[in-house]
Amino acid sequence: MQKFFFFIALLGLLVLPGFVNGQTSFGIRGGYSVSSMSYRTTAGRAQIRTSGIRAPTFAFVMEHFAGKNAGIQIEVQYLTLGFTQTDTVLVGTNQTELDYLKMPILSNFYVGRGGRFHIKIGPHFGYLLNATDVSRDFEGPQFLPTYGQPGDDPRKFMYGLTAGAGLSKLFGKSTLEGDLRFSYEFGRPETQDRIFDMNSTNIEFTVTYLFQALKSKAQN
Repeated sequence: MQKFFFFIALLGLLVLPGFVNGQTSFGIRGGYSVSSMSYRTTAGRAQIRTSGIRAPTFAFVMEHFAGKNAGIQIEVQYLTLGFTQTDTVLVGTNQTELDYLKMPILSNFYVGRGGRFHIKIGPHFGYLLNATDVSRDFEGPQFLPTYGQPGDDPRKFMYGLTAGAGLSKLFGKSTLEGDLRFSYEFGRPETQDRIFDMNSTNIEFTVTYLFQALKSKAQN
C-alpha cells in the first residue's frame, strides 16, 4: 500500500509542471464492467477460460490538455474483477470477486471540435481492497483456487494496459463522453503457485461527465 501511494506522489511531481499551460477538467465516470480469466493448471496444458464478473464501476477523473488535440487523463477508479466457473458434472458454481482501487494514466488524442472522436491508451496500476469467494461448490486441482479464505494471501498490487475509444460532446465548460475500454492485466492474484499461469481481461462501457475548472491565460 505504501508503494502505491509513493507512486501517486511521484506521478504528481512529474505532471504538475504541465498544468501551468493548458486546460484542466474534473469529473466522474460510471458504467458497467465485464471481466474474465483464463488459466493453465500446469505447463503444457491447454488454456481454460472462465466466465466473467459483471459489476458496476465508477471513477473520479482529472483530464488535462496541454495541446489542441492531445492531453492526459488520470483516474481513481473502483473496479471489480474475478471469475465465475461452472461444472456440469459436479453441478455447481465457483465465483470469486476481487475489488480494486485502480488508477489508469491515459494519453488522450481527439479529432473534431464540438463533437469529437477520441482514443485513450496507457498503463494502469491498482491495489486489491477485498477478495470475496461468493460461492464455492466444488474443489479440484483443475479449477481455480479460492482467494478470499484465510491463508490465501492474494497479491495486492495490480498493473497492466488500458486502451479505449469513444465519442464526446462539448457543452460550454462541460463535456460528456461515452467510452468503450479494454484492459489487460499483467499482474495476477496468485502468489502460492497453485496455478501455473493466469490472464485477466476486462471490458468497460462507461459515461463520463467533466467540468472545466482551470484554464491558462495563454488559452483565454
